[in-house]
Order: sequence, then C-alpha cells, then structure tokens
Amino acid sequence: MTPFLSVQGLQASYGHAQALFDISFDVGPGEVVTLLGRNGMGRSTTVKCLFGMLPVASGSVSVAGARVDHLPSHRIARQGLALVPEGRQVFPNLTVEENLVATARDDKKSRGKSWELGRVYAFFPRLKERRGNLGSQLSGGEQQMLAIGRALMTNPRLLVLDEATEGLAPVIRNEIWRALADLKKEGLSQIVIDKNVKALMGLADRHFVIEKGRVVWQGSSDELRGRPEIVHQYLGV
Repeated sequence: MTPFLSVQGLQASYGHAQALFDISFDVGPGEVVTLLGRNGMGRSTTVKCLFGMLPVASGSVSVAGARVDHLPSHRIARQGLALVPEGRQVFPNLTVEENLVATARDDKKSRGKSWELGRVYAFFPRLKERRGNLGSQLSGGEQQMLAIGRALMTNPRLLVLDEATEGLAPVIRNEIWRALADLKKEGLSQIVIDKNVKALMGLADRHFVIEKGRVVWQGSSDELRGRPEIVHQYLGV
C-alpha cells in the first residue's frame, strides 16, 4: 500500500546547528504512528519540517506521492495535513465557535462524512457548551479539545498532534485518548507525539524513536512492549 505521507532522509538546521540528520518514516492511510523520544531530540523539529515552518536542508517530504517540502505552510495544509500544535495556540480573543470556523475547509476529496460545526460539537460536547466563550477563558483541556476540533474543521487526511496530552488532568487525558481512538476507527491517519508510552502503545500501529535527530528504532506496539530496554534507554527520564 502506498503511504499517504513519506519522509525520506530529512535533514534540517537552526542556523549553523544541525537538528535533523537522517529522518525517514511513513504513514499509511488510516494508520496511527508515533514519534517518540526525549525533549530536544528532534520530534517537534520534524513536525515543523512537515508543515513548512522550518526549511528542509535535504531529503524529501511527500504527500500522496507528491513532493511538498518546497511548498509554503498553507499549501501543505491544503494537501490534507492538519496540526494540533504544542501549547494548543488557540486564538485567545476569538470565541470557541469563531476559532472553529476560522480554519474551516471543505475537502472535495473526502470520501466520508465531512467535519463541520455540528459534528465537532457532537464529538466534543463541552465545546458546544462553551461555544460563546473566548479561547482565553477555557481550561487547558478545553483548549486542547478546541485545537483538535479546529484541525478537524480543515477536513484533514492526516492529523498531527504535538504533545497530545501534555499538562492535562488525568480525566481530560482519557477523553483525548478516547477521541483519538475514535478518529482512528474512522480511518483518519495520525502522527502523535506524547510522553505517555503506555497510552500510545494502545493507540498506535507503529512507533519511531528519535534520538539526536535520527530514527534509532522503529516497530509495532507489540514489538515495543517486548523491548522494555528501548523505553528505558531512549524514553526514560
């Protein structure tokens, strides 16, 4: 099966400091993969390259077989990629509903039911309850729901979540994991970055461990469960 997203030999730098050396991974249609690693190892930098927020020095990023690493961010988004950024970054002076409609996009290529306000509100009922509140008036968990809902309103084919549950209360974390599992059942491809390895193993199909800007291990959830030394070496604190 042809992957929806293919990343090959990705290299990138911040000024003279090289951050990514040879990142390669792919995401198939309907597949959930993770980028694992400690802070500062290159996971978020990889995400920035995927969305054109950091120039790619060499290597390639392809979506549905077409190179996108030379495109600006808004054109990459039109290829079906949506980002739930670290720190959520909702618009603080817009209401919940205004945040959602600000990024709404019809996807003519969508084969399933499209995402619109009513569907997002059904998916996250708390957002409907708070639809008139400003983004700045929401709790961290509500902001994360809003960030996910905002991304879904673009009707993506691949959802990328950078620190999916960071800083959230346990009950909200569970709700986010439930939501991501439901999206997987609907066939939405995902890249998930998070520190909760146990939850990720229950959700994802494959994992890519990044250490100092390189993929040092990859495998399925079953393979990762059978390699506790990998978790200890590359993910332990």
